[in-house]
Amino acid sequence: MATVKPFRALRPQAAVAAEFASLPYDVMDTAEAREMVAQKPQSFLRVTRSEVDLPEDTDSHAAIVYEQAGKKMAEYVQSGLLMRDEAACYYVYQQQMGENVQTGVAAVCSVEEYEAGIVRKHELTRPDKEQDRVDHILGSGAQTGPVFLVYRRNEDIADQVAAVTATPPTYDFIAEDGIRHSLWVVADPAVIGAIEAAFETVGRLYIADGHHRAAAAARVSRISSGPNAGRFLTVLFPHDEVRILDYNRVVYDWGATTQQAFLEKLGQKFIVEPVRGRGQETGKPERVHRFGMYLDGTWYQLTSKPGTFDHTDALSRLDVNILQNNLLAPLLGVQDPRTDKRIGFVGGIRGMAELRRLVDSGRAVVAFALYPTSIEELMLVADANEIMPPKSTWFEPKLRDGMVIHTLD
Repeated sequence: MATVKPFRALRPQAAVAAEFASLPYDVMDTAEAREMVAQKPQSFLRVTRSEVDLPEDTDSHAAIVYEQAGKKMAEYVQSGLLMRDEAACYYVYQQQMGENVQTGVAAVCSVEEYEAGIVRKHELTRPDKEQDRVDHILGSGAQTGPVFLVYRRNEDIADQVAAVTATPPTYDFIAEDGIRHSLWVVADPAVIGAIEAAFETVGRLYIADGHHRAAAAARVSRISSGPNAGRFLTVLFPHDEVRILDYNRVVYDWGATTQQAFLEKLGQKFIVEPVRGRGQETGKPERVHRFGMYLDGTWYQLTSKPGTFDHTDALSRLDVNILQNNLLAPLLGVQDPRTDKRIGFVGGIRGMAELRRLVDSGRAVVAFALYPTSIEELMLVADANEIMPPKSTWFEPKLRDGMVIHTLD
């Protein structure tokens, strides 16, 4: 049984929501954040990337950065730009990217249930990134961005959410990237009760994105005296609405092998066929267990041969693992993609053109396009208490930080 609770959010005045809500802190560097803040001076990036208001040579992980986050948060509250709801609410958050629409419920979930495995994870966290989030939560006194959770579709929740979205939203804007963001404040006690009761019938929740935020919230709960520290900020989506894009790979050099030796061995576990055509998405795989390879100006289709992986095992049959275990490690010497500097990752939102560009420019020697991991595969791996390889899933669109904020006090 999952505990999904309403909370008293800090959130922006509707008139400034479009300028205030920001992309997640980890999809940009400091220079890019400074440019964004120059265009939108009231951006929440001034809290989530608070080094933008400090000298340019400031270390983004220095103590003063986290102190600045707290100061800016307090300033936004004092000025009235941020307001707190008087009673605990749910918040229905809808995003539209092209024809794809996903509608979630912003709420707080239990740290205790995260640690007990009711909230399932599928990735390992990096200690440095986790510590950064711990320091930011403590410095700002808040969880400033949500953990993206998924649950198996529940018709009772769907009915409640549909009724809410039939009314006018509190926020409704199209961001600079063309994605539409709409938010409804759910303050009716009867609706709140119905949503809470419906979530109690959901057995498990799954982290889609935000493993570092969840892990940091758990650590903060053990050291903070804040009355709300035992819960963490989430947006929960039904599994059949979320969109996972491909997460592709490039290799920067041949390492201890040569291109000729690599090609001679490639056919041991893959059927290799050149791809004809010069379309924008040439090389993009059309099904699982098939890969695109870009080398010397040509796209190739690689199809896994029967018997080269365990199709009965949820982890072994993932395409990211097939590529890693049958090609990247044995043929190119990339043993640990989490730490090896010879491999790079390219989110599917950038398309096949980015893979071609990296190889054609000489930055990489070969690129591999993957078929997207499915949400069902993610849930199966999480249910088996297994861990996916790094950079297995790219969720799009990204949740905006600052739509709702969960404070520790």
